[in-house]
Amino acid sequence: MLSLYNQVCRECASLITRRYSTSFSLGIRVFDKPLRAPIYGIYGFVRFADEIVDTFHDKDKATLLQRFREDTYRALEEGISLNPVLHAFQEVANEYGIGRDLIDPFLDSMAMDLDFSRYHDDLYKQYIYGSAEVVGLMCLKVFVQGDEAEYERLKDPARALGSAFQKINFLRDIKSDYEERGRVYFPGVDYNHFDQATKEAIEADIKADFDYGYEGIKQLPTSARLGVYLAYTYYLKLFQKIKRSPATQVAEERIRVPDGRKVYLLATSAVRARFGML
Repeated sequence: MLSLYNQVCRECASLITRRYSTSFSLGIRVFDKPLRAPIYGIYGFVRFADEIVDTFHDKDKATLLQRFREDTYRALEEGISLNPVLHAFQEVANEYGIGRDLIDPFLDSMAMDLDFSRYHDDLYKQYIYGSAEVVGLMCLKVFVQGDEAEYERLKDPARALGSAFQKINFLRDIKSDYEERGRVYFPGVDYNHFDQATKEAIEADIKADFDYGYEGIKQLPTSARLGVYLAYTYYLKLFQKIKRSPATQVAEERIRVPDGRKVYLLATSAVRARFGML
């Protein structure tokens, strides 16, 4: 039965999210139930595309990514795929109107990781948009349930929040990105001379994105608000730890928020949401 196949593919996307990201899986679990499977579907898609460029070092990454792109387009057009991740994603994309205007920039940003190791301003903005902002917009399509006026009203804060999350990831992973993949995402930054002034300039940019994104969270539908707020509080806690750490430590150590702390953040976020304290 097709319904059984659909369910199995959705469960695959859920499993991928749980295995790859504790923080995002916690956030998704507190969305209203109808939103969970679609967001798992989006996460599974973006996670596997990212896996191609970040992990499969002994494979032809360019060929694999191009095949993934072609298979994605075919799944969207035909409404079915024998790749469970792409089947789950096309189901979400076709239902909520996630078109190639969002999908193409994301896949293009993944391809950029194969061709570029250092990013000047324009490339950096293009990469942030494709790798993070459009993912937030895909999720927003689900959150507003087809209300285009709400989508247009909330899309700029959603982009800002995605940008903030990605830039924090870049700071957290600056050592592994450079040493394992040869990448430096921040324009004009020399990893070997990463100093406190450089770190603080990046942090100021992130804070501006965070503040604008937070205003959008408060306006989200209640069905999605707590889950997005939980992701926000996790990244805020990570950001605060990074800010308290000297540049030398950030350059040499991956700053983390322990899993136990993530559970605590879930509990306190739920209380704040319950009493309208966001």
